[in-house]
Amino acid sequence: MGLVVQKYGGTSVGSVERIRNVARRVVKTMREGNQVIVVVSAMAGETDRLINLANEINPEHNRREHDMLVSSGEQVSSSLLAMAIEALGAKAISLLGSQVTIRTDCDHSRARITEIGGHRVKQALNDGNIVVVAGFQGVNENGDITTLGRGGSDTSAVAVAAALNADVCEIYTDVDGIYTTDPNVCDQARKLTHISYEEMLELASLGAKVLQIRSVEFAKKYGIPIHVRSSFSDSPGTVVCKEEECMEKAIVSGIAYSKNDSKITICGIPDRPGIAASIFSAIADKGIVVDMIIQNISADGLTDLTFTVPKLDYGHALETIDEINDRIGACEVVGDRNIAKVSIVGIGMRTHANVASRMFAALARENINIKMISTSEIKVSCVIEEKYTELAVRILHQEFELAGEDTNEDD
Repeated sequence: MGLVVQKYGGTSVGSVERIRNVARRVVKTMREGNQVIVVVSAMAGETDRLINLANEINPEHNRREHDMLVSSGEQVSSSLLAMAIEALGAKAISLLGSQVTIRTDCDHSRARITEIGGHRVKQALNDGNIVVVAGFQGVNENGDITTLGRGGSDTSAVAVAAALNADVCEIYTDVDGIYTTDPNVCDQARKLTHISYEEMLELASLGAKVLQIRSVEFAKKYGIPIHVRSSFSDSPGTVVCKEEECMEKAIVSGIAYSKNDSKITICGIPDRPGIAASIFSAIADKGIVVDMIIQNISADGLTDLTFTVPKLDYGHALETIDEINDRIGACEVVGDRNIAKVSIVGIGMRTHANVASRMFAALARENINIKMISTSEIKVSCVIEEKYTELAVRILHQEFELAGEDTNEDD
């Protein structure tokens, strides 16, 4: 008998019929000889509906009350699914995050899990129940409901799987796996059979939306394989696992892109110790996350500093720089919101020297100018003009032959 954790997103439980479909799948897994824990999101559109209600009542509502409200969506879907399972003749019990117990810190609307009790879940499983857990939520040291941020049900599922030593965590969604790139952008995108935790972490951080990054971090830390599958078919999906367990040995495994970044250049700042610290400390104090950073070579004691921030934080970042300009003495601040970041990711890049040059050459052939470059051991990212995003994805997908079957073998 195995222990299987299954997670179903909002689309998968978006209607009564879809909830019944999930119930049939869950009961089938149980009747194959497994103990089953199911983690569910709110029904599709429900969280947005609740947020809109809150903003209509009070646009400045506090985050504690925000969590109290939006967490109710998962309570509804978990209870309905438990009822649907019982209608098929199986035993089921629904549990809130606080009943599991999923302990978090006190950072409402973006809480981080600190501990999972799991005693009540184990007892319910031993009593023959399918346990349905409301995802996306936990409870802090004050007994208040907290939520884990968008996509938090993925994190709930993997964390529960890790805490209870599950054999696998299956993430069911409206796509049938992880692709070499976004199929909506490149019709040659291919579904991967396996991908390493490291590659998935990079892809998730660079704009791929299939899995929340914290769920992959949990899975990697505790060695929990994640199987990303479609809730509308029985075909196998993509397994996220340890590098040595991966079947695919491509130099590049995937292409990711993001249009959610903006670029800021601070021109003519004194090239002396402490200036960069002053700038980025002030930005960090406003809760703004900085991604790529480039500093030019000093000339006449002055230098330029360029960095990227999320597009939503662009205005706040400019205001922050203006507030500290008396201290840093910048000559000019230039911003650009019309950028995109396109990235190649692959564990095979560790042992191949010409990957970056191939990427740059492919972009150059299409006259796509590179504004910034960032690298890691298994990733190269380029900032380009936003209007070239889809073209860049397609030509890089072609350059690294990601549509071909020969990508399963090491070069």
